[in-house]
Amino acid sequence: MITEQPDSRRVNSSVGFSVLQHTSNDPYCFVEFYEHRDAAAALAAMNGRKILGKEVKVNWATTPSSQKKDTSNHFHVFVGDLSPEITTEDIKAAFAPFGKISDARVVKDMTTGKSKGYGFVSFYNKLDAENAIVHMGGQWLGGRQIRTNWATRKPPAPKNVQENNSKQLRFEDVVNQSSPQNCTVYCGGIQSGLSEQLMRQTFSPFGQIMEIRVFPEKGYSFIRFSSHDSAAHAIVSVNGTTIEGHVVKCYWGKESPDMAKNFQQVGLKFFTLHFSVLCS
Repeated sequence: MITEQPDSRRVNSSVGFSVLQHTSNDPYCFVEFYEHRDAAAALAAMNGRKILGKEVKVNWATTPSSQKKDTSNHFHVFVGDLSPEITTEDIKAAFAPFGKISDARVVKDMTTGKSKGYGFVSFYNKLDAENAIVHMGGQWLGGRQIRTNWATRKPPAPKNVQENNSKQLRFEDVVNQSSPQNCTVYCGGIQSGLSEQLMRQTFSPFGQIMEIRVFPEKGYSFIRFSSHDSAAHAIVSVNGTTIEGHVVKCYWGKESPDMAKNFQQVGLKFFTLHFSVLCS
């Protein structure tokens, strides 16, 4: 039985934790740390250990952002050349006059937590997104002129076009083509200009990205999402689009063990681990 720790306990000068009670019968809990390095050390030390005769599985907890509503069929705008001080609220405020925004965020480096100089704004309406791209490109935001473009170089097709296009992949088919544990997308066919930033620009609108591996000399990359559904939406939306002048192919990748265990969560006030008991 997992019980709740009433108050966070200080175990040394740099780390604290609290055990959060879960209302379901599933044998797991969450532990929060003040420092990322302490959470990483705990993950390495505790994963696979036995407690009360049960093997414990420890992994990074899913953040609330990965549970947000699905925006894969919305219209996503890439915003580049952002000043380091520009925040998600800044770009949301700058693009708000063009229409109702479903999502906005500045992409941060997973190691440092600092802005990578670009972000995304998603609109419910295609015309609003088009107007934002046309009118915001070259405008000053902070200390720099920003760049704008479609996030995937091709906006999502209207529903009636998708239904009449025999080559258009269906989410219902794609999501069942691989196991629910597989969150990795293969993207191939980019013979020039392939980079990690390009892949983030292309795939970030579809969900939280945990890791990207690029192989420029071979023209393909692997993108691992935080959820199976996000990966499926990415495959459906990006497959057949044009990136850097090349028509790309997307399908399920094979998830390797090291990709599944080495990701990090950043941008949180606390760094949270998910503990679960493997019942024999």
